Amino acid sequence: MAKQSIFGRITQLAKANINAVLDQAEDPQKMLDQMVRDYSNNISEAESAIAQTIGNLRMLQDDHAEDVKAAQDWGNKALAASRKADEFRSAGNAADAQKFDNLAKVAIQRQMSSESEAKAAEPTIAAQSEVVDRLKTGLDQMKGKLNELTSKRNELVARSRTAAAQTQVNDALKSIDIMDPTSEVGRFEEKIRREEARVRGQQELAASSLDAQFNQLEDLGEQTEVEARLAALKQGSAPAALSAGKGAAPAAGELPVVDEADFDKL
Repeated sequence: MAKQSIFGRITQLAKANINAVLDQAEDPQKMLDQMVRDYSNNISEAESAIAQTIGNLRMLQDDHAEDVKAAQDWGNKALAASRKADEFRSAGNAADAQKFDNLAKVAIQRQMSSESEAKAAEPTIAAQSEVVDRLKTGLDQMKGKLNELTSKRNELVARSRTAAAQTQVNDALKSIDIMDPTSEVGRFEEKIRREEARVRGQQELAASSLDAQFNQLEDLGEQTEVEARLAALKQGSAPAALSAGKGAAPAAGELPVVDEADFDKL
């Protein structure tokens, strides 16, 4: 019964669907590592149990071989005793002849007993041999599954590490994406752009103020020339000719406003 339980467990483990177990694993690497350990432990236990079963079979076989040899030995002794009895009987020694005939009978009885024991052990030996063969086959299947599981574990671990590395790279690239307005680099770039715009505004404002100052200087020069010519007229001097480009009227508010009709009264 115990041997059947051992074989049943080995058969069940050998037929286990590894992929179905992996689909339910939250952490494939840890689950695979645990499965490899469990499978290795089960194989060790199975090897120990099979070794014990094989040991029991070898003891039965040794006992059977001893019974067979004993039967042969007792048969040889029975033959020798029978021949010895025939020799004494031929010599007219009936008493010794009967003695050795009795010894031959004892040897024959023991021969028959050894043969009976050997024959009785043969079905048990045959059954045990079949069980051992099945256990060895199951153990080989377990070792094959262990190799398959180990290969699968190595493959999935490598794929998992590759995926983790790719995830880290993608996260790193995402964190430094300059086109991402929410990233640190994007905000820093926007700050620099605002600073550059402020500088351009200051430059434009400075240029506008400089132009206005030059315009004021030109207006002041023209007003000064008008005042000088008026003073020359009052002193009876002829006014100097107007310079090219200076014939335009003064700006409003800089000279008194007069009526054109007043010139007709002169």
